[in-house]
Amino acid sequence: MAFSQNYSSYTINRADGNIRAQFIRRVYSHLALAILAFVLIESVILQLEITRTLSAKVLQAPFGWLMVLGGFMLVGFMGRRLALSQSRQMQYLGLGIYVLAEAIIFAPLLLLANAYAGGGVIVQAAIMTGLLFAGLTATAFITRKDFSFLGGILTIGGFVALGLIVCGVIFGLSLGLWFSVGMVAFAGAAILYSTSNIIHHYQEDQYVGASIELFASVALLFWYVLQTLLSLSSD
Repeated sequence: MAFSQNYSSYTINRADGNIRAQFIRRVYSHLALAILAFVLIESVILQLEITRTLSAKVLQAPFGWLMVLGGFMLVGFMGRRLALSQSRQMQYLGLGIYVLAEAIIFAPLLLLANAYAGGGVIVQAAIMTGLLFAGLTATAFITRKDFSFLGGILTIGGFVALGLIVCGVIFGLSLGLWFSVGMVAFAGAAILYSTSNIIHHYQEDQYVGASIELFASVALLFWYVLQTLLSLSSD
């Protein structure tokens, strides 16, 4: 859940223009491939009967979401650590683990969204996520502002959000529309933070680690944009 990282004294903002441009291209090409892999994996697992069976059990179980969240956090932590390792093979392994974990955790939500609101709401959420991501990315690159100060805020906010989610699961409370809207804002801040780090703070060989952080923020944004649309459609 921590967003603060330690960087080398030699970071990408001190490299020449060609190296910076190559680094940024690598980050966003890896992000695009990660999103493509996520879509392909999701399209396969959503067709499996076992996915529907397990998703139904998760949605019906009192602590199903909490168990899924705990497992996802563990796998996500391992994936992020591997993506920032010194071994390029381990970095790609970490990226693959994280994408697979995201695809698994999204399956129950996507099945629920399709059942109650139709596939159109998923497409709508994807388009809105893409537009928000493009706007936030443009803001970071145009202003060139260092948003690293958001790291501490995001860490605290992340633990608060996790606590609310756990309490909601344990006590059967619905966090509702405004929580989803707040998490959309949180995910937007995470995208600004990750993009700022790509511009200013990563080392030139950390493009895999940078892409996984950005992918995690985009996935979080998509999750809560979809949750928000589902809440609005149910109203």
